Amino acid sequence: MWVVKLGGSLARDPVLPRWLEMLAESGGGRVVIVPGGGAFADAARGAQAWWQLDDLAGHNMAVLGMAQTAAMMQALCPALQLASSPAQIRELLRLGHTALWLPIDLMRTHPDALTHWGVSSDSLALWLARQMHAERLVVVKACAVDATRSLAQLGDAGVLDAEFAALARDVDFPIELLERGEVEVARRLLLAAPPAGAAADRSAKS
Repeated sequence: MWVVKLGGSLARDPVLPRWLEMLAESGGGRVVIVPGGGAFADAARGAQAWWQLDDLAGHNMAVLGMAQTAAMMQALCPALQLASSPAQIRELLRLGHTALWLPIDLMRTHPDALTHWGVSSDSLALWLARQMHAERLVVVKACAVDATRSLAQLGDAGVLDAEFAALARDVDFPIELLERGEVEVARRLLLAAPPAGAAADRSAKS
């Protein structure tokens, strides 16, 4: 099973439907998509700053922002099936669908390691990949990705969030960073279906 994170910055990008259609066609039974928060998460940040809310409230609003992006993605590509729990994701994959994560189970009543802005939807995708014992995590970015940089360096550059590299330190699956235009690269990776845990030439260095 693969986790594919589609950045919220793709929300108004004409390439987004291509990603969704490709993953629906080539990822059936294998892929769960994690939506970024995009403008919805930006609105949560703005509301938190305006009202001086704590990070727990900011986290919950941002999670709802990801859920809004998921609803938008499913409307753009109805073949994708929404799922809010690992059990629902597994059942959809068993039935041959491509799952689209509706992350409302990540809402919290008390602060924990996930409820601060150092953890973005990138790290939440990594969290889900660990929970699901994924074969691979693919993170799709709207910005340029320097494949020679480590995850820590990409975090320092703002390509990934501040916690991603530390959370990825002991994972046992490849982490792939792709740029927005690399839809066919992702399709080829899916069709090649490397063994679980196998390194890929384009995997980001940890």
